[in-house]
Amino acid sequence: MPHDHDHLSPSGHPYRQDNDAPLTYFQRMEIAVRELLIEKGHLTPAEIATQIDTMDARSPANGAAVVARAWTDPAFKARLMENAGDATREMGFDIGPLHLVAVENTADTHNMIVCTLCSCYPRNLLGLPPDWYKTRAYRSRAVREPRAVLREFGVELPETTRIRVHDSTADMRYIVLPARPVGTDRMDSAALARLVTRDSMIGTGLPLSPEKA
Repeated sequence: MPHDHDHLSPSGHPYRQDNDAPLTYFQRMEIAVRELLIEKGHLTPAEIATQIDTMDARSPANGAAVVARAWTDPAFKARLMENAGDATREMGFDIGPLHLVAVENTADTHNMIVCTLCSCYPRNLLGLPPDWYKTRAYRSRAVREPRAVLREFGVELPETTRIRVHDSTADMRYIVLPARPVGTDRMDSAALARLVTRDSMIGTGLPLSPEKA
């Protein structure tokens, strides 16, 4: 979990095992398919490298721009809640064929996203999923004891707040629309986007306050 300090090196970085173990079945499969596609002329190494760069370039800034617009544009927010896929495509974000659902945090409801099977995640809007999102601990505990998990992330909610946990699938992803922080009435979309954190769009965090941005 993200706040486990028992496995940090003296420099403050988490220990990671060397990855010099033999290739797994799926790693060998990926190499074989990739080399076959190149050999058959369907793809070039440059095209594969370009696609990898495109995927790596995705970041939570995309999702933050969507949230900030929803905070400032009621008509866009309505479209986002109606069909999040079409609304984000409207902003130029290609989310592919998957079905995207926006869930809104309100005064009495807090939403949280998980993928209990693996690591399904709206990468086009949030970038690569964090390591903890893929762990068995998060995937199981987010469903079983979401309030305790949120507390470990530093999110303490009133007992009266209803917590809704949404389980992502291969073809359905979620993005949390967090509540707009107070004291931001005069901020424009660009400034508001800087308050939107990755975790606030997963539901394991809250947006920054203007004082902390």
